[in-house]
Formats: sequence, structure tokens, C-alpha cells
Amino acid sequence: MPVELTRVDEVLWEIPAAARADMRVPARIFADSELLDAIAEDDSLEQLQNVATLPGIVDAALAMPDIHQGYGFPVGTVAATEPPHGVISPGGVGYDINCGVRLLALPLTLAELGGRKERLVHELSRAIPAAAPRGAGGGLSPGELDAVLVDGPRSLLDEGLATHADVEHTESRGRLDGADPARVSQRARQRGAPQLGTMGSGNHFVEVQSVARVFDAAAASAFGLAEGQLTVLIHSGSRGLGHQVCTDYVRRMDAALAGHGIELPDRQLSCAPISSDDARAYRAAMAAAANFAWANRQVIAHRVRQAVRAVAGGAAADATRQVYDVAHNVAKIERHGGREVCVHRKGATRAFAAGSEEVPAAYRDVGQPVFIPGSMGTSSFVLVGRPPAMERSFGTVCHGAGRALSRTAARKRIGGAELRRQLEGAGITVRCPSNRGLAEEAPFAYKAVEKVVAVVERAGLAARVAELRPAGVVKG
Repeated sequence: MPVELTRVDEVLWEIPAAARADMRVPARIFADSELLDAIAEDDSLEQLQNVATLPGIVDAALAMPDIHQGYGFPVGTVAATEPPHGVISPGGVGYDINCGVRLLALPLTLAELGGRKERLVHELSRAIPAAAPRGAGGGLSPGELDAVLVDGPRSLLDEGLATHADVEHTESRGRLDGADPARVSQRARQRGAPQLGTMGSGNHFVEVQSVARVFDAAAASAFGLAEGQLTVLIHSGSRGLGHQVCTDYVRRMDAALAGHGIELPDRQLSCAPISSDDARAYRAAMAAAANFAWANRQVIAHRVRQAVRAVAGGAAADATRQVYDVAHNVAKIERHGGREVCVHRKGATRAFAAGSEEVPAAYRDVGQPVFIPGSMGTSSFVLVGRPPAMERSFGTVCHGAGRALSRTAARKRIGGAELRRQLEGAGITVRCPSNRGLAEEAPFAYKAVEKVVAVVERAGLAARVAELRPAGVVKG
């Protein structure tokens, strides 16, 4: 069924609540006309209207310009619900709980790295596994896993796998309160125990980049970024542990919907009132999975430093700084508009403005760093949160370019070997064991990241700080 959209301004569109009898609030989409046409190619707008039916949802169901069809919620959605009767939905967080990105800044330029670039990419591919080796043991002991689930990267400080600066420069300082390992199933624990420090496959990556352009000198200086500088961007999440947590609680909430008196247009939206035992259990398990994801990226960052040490020496490794780490699949209780709400961000990135106590002290005068990855052959962007985001989008922006083609469609258009040749020909060193997996992540399978970033900038949600161009990529 065609969706009728009202244009609010140059980059904001609205589906009014009156469009469907079950919608409680409007659905709003940040996009330009070209991106909107691409968004309309799948069922994401219908899914966004479904989100607008959730009990307790406030303001609007919001879509970022990278929105595309997902499980229940579209990927690229922001939805805030008000306790106690508003709900929390595992589908509004996603299966990869706290999938997110971490940016490291190296103390040398791409020119200074010179002919060692290929060796660095090779060392990264050796140091950072996509998955636990076949036949691997149990990995973390039960006690070690509990510590990670409760304290995230902080649990790694005594082992020398994290620094206090790393923790300080992580969203929520790498720890969601209320995590309870007892709420994480044995199956989830079994899946996660051997996977700490693994990248995963699909769209996850570790990418060597250089700062191609600086747009905001003051913010770039605060973030410690300069033109020509080498960076490493890490994209990974909570691995099998987070996937199992989502699976477990979707099933639990689906079975309890009638008991909560909730009717939904799509059972993939299964949810529970935030004040309920079901919701409290999920929040405790989700927090544990989020903490695991932050620890996972922390171990990967440690291995990046080891690779830098092997290629560029100990001084370079010791001076490799963490700029920030930000989640883009999580639900958090936050204060917006004078009230506490549960903000679901699925494929959406927190982007708090200057002055927020949630922003690290070193960045508080300029705002929170935000990282928007491109797609192997395209640029990524560093943004900074701006005040209008706090009013218009619960302090949120996009999380990437957003898929434009399915993985199957991408494979039909190009083979992995040919794509590898094209990327290498463009000066991008590639390490990926699977030609099939590489083809699925071809740059043309994604929307143009420049257009996505331009929309959130024109909407006043964030501003560009720097453009990062890929020099090498490691994928699972």
C-alpha cells in the first residue's frame, strides 16, 4: 500500500498518526528526495508505522536517512517510550546488541607509514579473528565472563587489555548499570565465552584509514585528529551472546503479550511494559550483552595496538589513542523534554551536544564524537552532535550509509575476486577470507554515505568534523 508523506521541511517528512487507526504518534523520516525514493523500495516505512503503534511511544517514530528494512523495527530507527506503561522491545535494539564503532588515532600519517601499510593490514588480519577457531575451548571462565558482563572494559584494566583513558572515552564509560549475568541464558553464555576479541562477519570490519579533510578545526583538535593522520575504525558487537539474548527475550515477550494486554501489527515488535518483570529481565540481560560488546571492541583495540607495535614500534603503539566508542543498537533510559524515556536506537547513533555530562570532559565544550562508516571503498565521517538533535531526535543521528541492495543482489552484480581487484587497484589493501562475503559488502550495495551525512547535517542534528578515506580493510 502506498504511503502518503507530508513534507515538513527540506529534509524531514511525516506520515501523520491519522494515516492508520492504530498509530499513536506520527512517523517521521529524515531524508532528501533521492534517499526517500530509495527508502520506499522496501517495507521500512510500513515497519516504521508499526513502531508508531507501540504502547507509551512519545513524540514520533523517527527514521534516519540510512533506514532500511529490519526485524520488527527498521534499521535506522529511534523510538522513545515513557515508563511505567511504555514498553521496551528487543526488536527495537536488534539481535546484535551494542553493535557499534570505535575509532583509534595513530601518532603517524599515512605518508609516514609508507610501504609498511600492507604489512600493517596483514598484521591486523592475523591478530583479530573473525570468529573463535574451530575446536576452541571454552574461552572465558564463568567468573571471567560474569566480570565482563557486569563491568565491560573495566574488567580488563588489571590484565593490561584496557586503559583508563579507553574507558573514559567510551559511551557510558563502557558500562550500562543494572547488568545481571543471571538473566543471560546458559546458551548465550556458551556462545559468547569463546568470542571475546572477535570481529564477526557480514558488515563488521577493522579498517585502516587516513584523515582526508578536516571540516571543523576546533572539534578535530579536541578529538586529536589532523589531516593525513592514520586512524583505525573498528565495527563489531556482542557476537553470539547478544544474538541469543535477543532470541531468548523475543520468545519470552511474544508468549506474554496477551497477559500484558498488548496487541501488535507485527509479532516481531514483541515487547513488555518497562515496569514489568519481563522488561526488567530483558534490560538486565541487554545491559550485560552491551557491556560484553564494549569489552569485545576493547580487546580488538588492544590487538590493533599489538599490530601497530609489530609494524611501527612500541612508541607508536603506546601513543595510539582511542578517540571514542559509540553504540548503535541499544535501549537506554534518558531524560529528554523534562521526562524520563526509554530511547530505542536501532542502527542509530547517540549524538549528544556540547555541555552534556554524558560527553567526556575533553570533548564537552564541542560535543560528542559520532562515527559514520562508509562501505569499504568509500569515505567514513567523523561528526559531532549539535543542540537541535536534543530537541528533534532524542540526541540521535544515523549509523552508516544503510543498505540499498540485499546481499544476494550484490553477489549477482559482482564477484568477490573482481571486487578485490577493484579495491586493490584503488589503493585499498584487502584481507577477507571469503570472496562471497566480500561481494555482499560491495560499496554499491549501500546508499551514498555523503548524502546520508548531508541530511543529518542539514537537519541540524550533527556537523561534519573530518572525512576518513580507507587505505586497508580487514573483514571476516
